[in-house]
Amino acid sequence: RHLGPSSALLSSLPGRDRSLLAEKATAAERKEKKKTRKGCSLPGSSWEERLADVATPLWRLPYEEQLQVKYESQKKILQTLASRLEELGIVAQKPGGLCCPLQPVVPSPVINGYRNKSTFSVNRGPDGNPKTVGLYVGTGRARNIVCVKANHMENIPQNHKQVAECYEEFIRHSPLDPCILFHEGGHWRELVVRTTSRGDTMAIVTFHPQELGQEALATQKALLKEFFTCGPGTVCALTSLYFQESTMTRCSHEQSPFQLLHGQPHIFEEVLSLKLRISPDAFFQVNTSGAEVLYQSVGELSHADGDTVLLDICCGTGTIGLSLAHQVSKVIGVEVVEQAIEDARWNAAFNGISNCEFHSGKAEAVLPQLLSSWEDARPLVAVVNPSRAGLHYRVVRAIRNCESIRRLLYISCKPEGDAMRNFLELCCPPDPGKKLAGEPFAPMLAVPFDMFPHTVHCELVLLFTR
Repeated sequence: RHLGPSSALLSSLPGRDRSLLAEKATAAERKEKKKTRKGCSLPGSSWEERLADVATPLWRLPYEEQLQVKYESQKKILQTLASRLEELGIVAQKPGGLCCPLQPVVPSPVINGYRNKSTFSVNRGPDGNPKTVGLYVGTGRARNIVCVKANHMENIPQNHKQVAECYEEFIRHSPLDPCILFHEGGHWRELVVRTTSRGDTMAIVTFHPQELGQEALATQKALLKEFFTCGPGTVCALTSLYFQESTMTRCSHEQSPFQLLHGQPHIFEEVLSLKLRISPDAFFQVNTSGAEVLYQSVGELSHADGDTVLLDICCGTGTIGLSLAHQVSKVIGVEVVEQAIEDARWNAAFNGISNCEFHSGKAEAVLPQLLSSWEDARPLVAVVNPSRAGLHYRVVRAIRNCESIRRLLYISCKPEGDAMRNFLELCCPPDPGKKLAGEPFAPMLAVPFDMFPHTVHCELVLLFTR
């Protein structure tokens, strides 16, 4: 199953072949990242192929080679972390210049059509039609953005593409303009499609109200509902149809409530024998089958037992904590999205799990208060799964200064980004000026998971102990 270039595989090759293999993978990675930045593609490629080259730059490579490229990428990240720790006076160099052992990339059980959530934009297509629903090629800075249909995208399932095509048909028959730039007017904006392995499908339409009154808004909502429940959109068999009036690029439910136009308020997924409820803006791993493999590994790496309290930071709908609840004494989850916390509490109750508590609010506000008076004698293991922006400094400080946390699992979808700052804050010597008084952590093991086949992205689980 571990198809990355493991140490055993590399060591079996002659020295020159071994270096050539690594060099080839590194060069391929650089080439694909360059393509992603510039939106390049092969000469004579169709628009669909150009989009695939931008959004899924590894799609032309056999899957084994994709994993090899990602392994080399994770290797570089650990080498960088080792070098940065050396600069802080911490001896962290291990064989290969890594800060800790790196396991082979764990492959995704599903390679094509694995996404359970897709976000489609509305903009000008290659033919100039401003009511094109798809994904972007180009950049705003270069003023060359084109919206291309996602029909050729191997990571997007067919039912997502079908909902996008139907939404495009609807807005093309609408007299209202698309909202491409807020200051230029227009109304129709993004479409988000969420699906589950149970067959549920949720569509969320984002609409800029501009100067429309309530009566005009009600008319548009009624037309949208009619299209998907009685018209051509019925082929999508939507479980839920939501409408959100948004005057900014991204709106939370608290900023602008999601309005249910049709169907059920939630969709449901099954992960590791748990039935989970998902709200419109709740975080859920985009690759469901890959998430199952990830969560099982997190449970093994946590070394949690019946005396352990598991701290699940950035817990989303509570999936990690709930999946490990049976092997620990207590789970404490923290999440900023209020709807996700409501889902987590429902999920716990529905699955008969009574040893979980979930706190709603920003982790930097909730966690320091939660840990400042921590006197529980039971072992405390922390799992953090933040967004690409990483953890707020106050969260890292609270973890560092809580002596009860001896084991930490950091799950990062972008370890080369702001997460690197978190790694250094966790491992640096005590710094009274930054109020980092606790004993530093040390990286012990890195396990990459391919949650995003065909892209350059990889989910990295770093185990820290102290």
